[in-house]
Amino acid sequence: MRTIGKLAKYLDICVETIRFYERQGLIEQPPKPESGYRMYGETHASQLKFILKAKALGFTLKEIESLMSLSSNCAEVESLGLQKLQLIRDKISDLKRLNRPEFIGDQFV
Repeated sequence: MRTIGKLAKYLDICVETIRFYERQGLIEQPPKPESGYRMYGETHASQLKFILKAKALGFTLKEIESLMSLSSNCAEVESLGLQKLQLIRDKISDLKRLNRPEFIGDQFV
């Protein structure tokens, strides 16, 4: 169990990043005990790691929310992942075409 500050340091992110994901409903804020600070467990750390990796791969927050809600259905998660991978491959292909010398304006020769 960690305080929000220690969790942020452990994940190398800002405290405000954690709070942002709480406000977005991606992670649940732990209850605050009368005697002190909220304590974040390994579930929070795992969820945040997942969010950070998914963001780094280009998933939007909406897509990440969908992935997290489907976490028990591996087939659906895999399908969404493969769809995103195809979108990325398509973008790479388009960018490679734009880099060719025969690209003129908005048409390919």
